[in-house]
Amino acid sequence: MRGRLDARRIKTLFAGIIVGLITGVIASIFRLIIAHTVEWVKDVYHFLHHDPKWIIAWVIFIAILGIIVGLLMKTSPQISGAGIPQVEGQLAGKYQEPWFPVLWKKFVCGIMGIGTGLMLGREGPSVQLGAVVGQGYAELTHRKGHEWRTLIASGSAAGLSAAFNAPIASTMFVIEEMYHNFSPVIWLTSFASAVCSNFVSLVVFGQVPILHIVYSKMLPLRYYWLLIGLGIVLGALGVLYQKVLLNLPKFYAKLKVPRYFDGLLIMLASILVGYFWTNAIGGSDDVIFSMAVFKSSVLVLVGLLIIRFVFSTLSYSSGLPGGIFLPILTLGSVIGCLYGQIMVNAGLMPETYVVNLVIFSMAGYFAAIGKAPFTAMLLIVEMVGSLKNLMPLALVSLTAYVTLDLMGGKPIYESLLQALIKPVEEEDYGYPDRIEVPVYDNSRLVGKRVCELKWPESSLLISIRHGEEEVIPHGDNVLEPGDTLVIETKHDNRAYVSEQIKNIKDREDG
Repeated sequence: MRGRLDARRIKTLFAGIIVGLITGVIASIFRLIIAHTVEWVKDVYHFLHHDPKWIIAWVIFIAILGIIVGLLMKTSPQISGAGIPQVEGQLAGKYQEPWFPVLWKKFVCGIMGIGTGLMLGREGPSVQLGAVVGQGYAELTHRKGHEWRTLIASGSAAGLSAAFNAPIASTMFVIEEMYHNFSPVIWLTSFASAVCSNFVSLVVFGQVPILHIVYSKMLPLRYYWLLIGLGIVLGALGVLYQKVLLNLPKFYAKLKVPRYFDGLLIMLASILVGYFWTNAIGGSDDVIFSMAVFKSSVLVLVGLLIIRFVFSTLSYSSGLPGGIFLPILTLGSVIGCLYGQIMVNAGLMPETYVVNLVIFSMAGYFAAIGKAPFTAMLLIVEMVGSLKNLMPLALVSLTAYVTLDLMGGKPIYESLLQALIKPVEEEDYGYPDRIEVPVYDNSRLVGKRVCELKWPESSLLISIRHGEEEVIPHGDNVLEPGDTLVIETKHDNRAYVSEQIKNIKDREDG
């Protein structure tokens, strides 16, 4: 049995490698086209500065693109937004989507939206592109259940890895933010897929880290108290970002236009930003690099922060295909630069260390909004290409995370998923499948016997796994910290059973 299990793992691992290579090619082409398109759009705006009579033609061109994107979103609403909540819903059994329409429509619409200079990121679409590659490969090779989910998860990691050249953080993101369970097969296959995808991306874009920010000195310990204040600011602004992002759909609902054409409005509005502040448009790597060498006034930084905040939230909430990952990092860099300049003006810190705060703030802001501090730290380490800042990154990320938690903030992608799906109901069809439920150290399930718990009628506890050991359960089995409960149900009923198990845990924890 052990040999068969290992053979199955190797087979799944090999499939993840194939998914990673395919995803690497698709996501790298996606990233390359967007990069060149954004530069071309900036050149257009520079041209319009010298010859404004062509503005009308440009408005018409953008309007046509917006209409095309809107019509494609009407036929496939699954392509709206980042795509990460959709993938998270798939892994949880709460959401389904056809892989091929999403693949080509997300690719085309993502380029049309992000490439025209909208303040959206390429990473969310890259994650969804990778996920549907994994889904497509699984369905074409007739894989179901756990293998199906494993390939979706590995494709997601591969997509993020190709977008940011960060295979370790991409794997952690899938585990920490999307799958919410440390499954050895998921972890290993996702990591292999992310590494292969990253290799393809390195061939295309080179080996220089994507945010290779040069700084002259490490932040001395005597200034670490400033990091506490920075983390608090990032956490508070993270709560604001979440509230604005989650409530803006109500604003769009009041507009007398079809939902799928909301993006057309923001695409037209973004022309104003592109014309008057060309360097501020895009996802945008350039803005982050400029923060590292910024020598401007606090007032200019405040203006940039407001523009980026308003247009990134408006762009995402319109439903346009694009992510918030990179815009969050960009906002974090602006906040760090602004905070640093204020500290410099107050005589509390030399200007040399502003660039350090820019780096720390990117991790802190994402750690707060995404409530994924480990992913945030690893992501910045890989994107900047340096392990020297782990301690300050950890301090800022932890402070920002705790601040947001104390203020009632929730993981942004989980909140977006809740807004996307309908309440789940019991379903008695689909092929046999299983869910895995971890038993954490602080859970009231610890110490309970299996027979003491009321399991959902449409499910069956088939095994209890603890590390590499796995036992067939009976009523007298006592649940321990670190156990993983393997529960069998129908594929289409996984979301319902997951909710019922969660209710059991909540009752026991209450």
